[in-house]
Parts: sequence; C-alpha cells; structure tokens
Amino acid sequence: MKKEKIIYLDNNATTKVDLKVVREMTPFFTELYGNPSSMHFFGGKVQAHLDTARLRIANLLGAKPEEIIFTSCGTESDSTAIFSAIRVNPEKKHIITTVVEHPGILNVCKYLESFKGYKVTYLKVDAEGRISLDELKGAITEHTAIISIMWANNETGVIFPVEEAAKIAASRNVLFHSDAVQAAGKLPINLENSKIDLLSVSGHKIHAPKGIGALYIRKGTIFAPFLIGGHQEKGRRAGTENVPYIAGLGKAAELAAKNLKKENSYVKKLRDKFEQGVLKTIKNVRINGQGADRLPNTSNISFEYVEGESILIFLSEKGICASSGSACASGSLDPSHVLLSMRVPLTFAHGSIRFSFSVYNTEDEVDFVLKELPAIIKKLRIISPFAEGKPLFGEVKTES
Repeated sequence: MKKEKIIYLDNNATTKVDLKVVREMTPFFTELYGNPSSMHFFGGKVQAHLDTARLRIANLLGAKPEEIIFTSCGTESDSTAIFSAIRVNPEKKHIITTVVEHPGILNVCKYLESFKGYKVTYLKVDAEGRISLDELKGAITEHTAIISIMWANNETGVIFPVEEAAKIAASRNVLFHSDAVQAAGKLPINLENSKIDLLSVSGHKIHAPKGIGALYIRKGTIFAPFLIGGHQEKGRRAGTENVPYIAGLGKAAELAAKNLKKENSYVKKLRDKFEQGVLKTIKNVRINGQGADRLPNTSNISFEYVEGESILIFLSEKGICASSGSACASGSLDPSHVLLSMRVPLTFAHGSIRFSFSVYNTEDEVDFVLKELPAIIKKLRIISPFAEGKPLFGEVKTES
C-alpha cells in the first residue's frame, strides 16, 4: 500500500541525503569528472575538491586533514583498522572489544578467532549497557594488538567512555580504535589531544549517501593499508577515489558540525517527548539504556509480550518506519545480542523497537506515532500467548 506520507524514525540505519549534499555532488558527475590522480589541470581541479572534503571531515572530528583517508563505508573503516593493527603487530594475537559492538567489528573478531588463532576478549556490559573500565584494564596483556570500543551503541544509543579507554590503552602501548559511526555529527568529537589512534565514520549516518566513509589515523600511528594497489590516499587506500561521494561526505560533515547544537537540543526534545508519551500510554514497557548517557536521537523501547517484527509490520502499515535493531543484522530472528548482553528478559527483548530521530522529524510526527502505537501494542497483546504475563506454552524464561 502506497503511503502519502512517510514518518521515518530509522535514522540509525540510514539517513535522508541532504539536498545541499546532493547539490555539492552533482557537478562531479557531469562537469568535474576528471581523475584526481591525473597530472593535467583538469585532474588538479578535482583534487582540490578532495582536499576541501578532507578538511571538512577533519574539522568535524577535531583532526588534521592528513589524518583522514576515504573508504567505502564504516565497515571498511572498521576492517581496515583491525587488520592494520594485527599486521603491524604480527606477534600479538589478542584483541579486546565489547559484546555489544556492531557486526562490522564482531564478525571480524569471530573470523580472526576461528581461522587465524586470535584470542578475543569481549568486555561485558551492565543492565544499562555500560562497560567497566576496570574490566578493560584487567583484560590487557602483553599480547594485545588492539582495543576496539564503539563511541556509541547503534541499537541503544548508550555512549561509552572511549577517551578514558584510549588513555588506558596508550598507557599500555596498545593501539585503540573506535567505531564512531553513530556518534559523529551527533556528539562533539575532538581528536586533537586524544589518545585514540583510529576512528571510523560513515557518510550515510550523517545525511550523505551510502557507500562512502572515512577513517581517522592519528599522525604517527604505524599503519598497514587494507586495499593495496595504486598510490591513492598517499598509499593508504588504493583505488580511484569516489569523488562525488567524497564531496558529499565533506559537505555533510560541514553541515553536521554546524547543526551539532540543534542535534543535541531539537532532536533530543523530540526523543524525550516520544519516550514520555510511550511511558504514559503503554504499560509493561522499558527504555533500554535509560540510566546511561545516550545519543540524543536514539530510543530503544521493549514492549513486553509482543514480537518486534509484528510491531514493525503494523507501524509500516501506518507509514511509520522504525527497526528492531541493527540494520546489518536484520535477517536474524534471534533477539538482539545487545539487549541479551544487557540481560533484558526475553519477554521484553523479543519486543524491542529502535526509534531513531533526525533534524528532519517534527513534533507532529511524534504525536502521530504516539496516537497509533498504543492501539498497535494493545492489538498484538490480545493475540499474544504471553498476554497479561500468563504464558500458554510453559513458563516464561529470562536471561540470567
């Protein structure tokens, strides 16, 4: 069924491309189509625009332009960081990360465990999704090649103490990487005096297109490229640069830096209004990570006794877009690994929905969702075998 209006609350999965970003990109398809590596003046003109984009991304991160390389996405940036660390430290076979990382990190670690003989320590989280820095300190050994901890969780929005973690890593002479895909453009980041060695960014989370990302490599960090071939990116990432998308990412970074305060006020106001409305109108719900510092745009809510997939279908019929967790794990019917790690009971974990807002959302949209959602949950609970907390098929099991 075609909807007249889409209410898009799935901005942690991807964002609408800003029209200013589209306009920034357009000339590189039709007019400035030269290869930036070419020696002639036409290629040089294009190279100048790459330099501008690199500067804009560096400004968003509080970094130097020469510390930025372009990648195809956040996942490539993550893989590049991990594989670089193990290549420059071939004698070290230990990695530290968290149990709630994005699949872009977790699946690389699982691969290295299964096929390359690496040992991986997965830091646990508490009931609010927070890690323990004491556990991190105790996990580091002389064999640790890299520590990778996300800046903010993609499902719950919980913010991790990455600056403090990076200092701990530096004190033990261990490389530190952060997947900042969800944090960049939503939280202030200043890497100028940071101990973070490597940091991943993705364009389509900040209103740039899909298929473009960046990796910060702190000056002085020994680095081994992931893609080997030509001399592009000063030998740090081979392959002809995706100029239109790089220009788009640069513009999006500039806009994100400009709109950062709005992200932390207007968007947070929408998120808070939504959560308060849900708690007021629907029983047996929990906001996951509510007691922790969270991204201003992210709300992960569990509705007991219903299935998340069913909620999403009913919301979609009303033109409302949300998600049941990471878009990169959407093919799985299992409860979120993030929520299970937080020991969310299964009766709640199965009914978890992530609502993620942006500057394009409005209060009227929030009002509409709050009007429709209670009826959807009520309808689903009526047909649920676990309605009113009375299971029809055995006892309800929860995670211990």
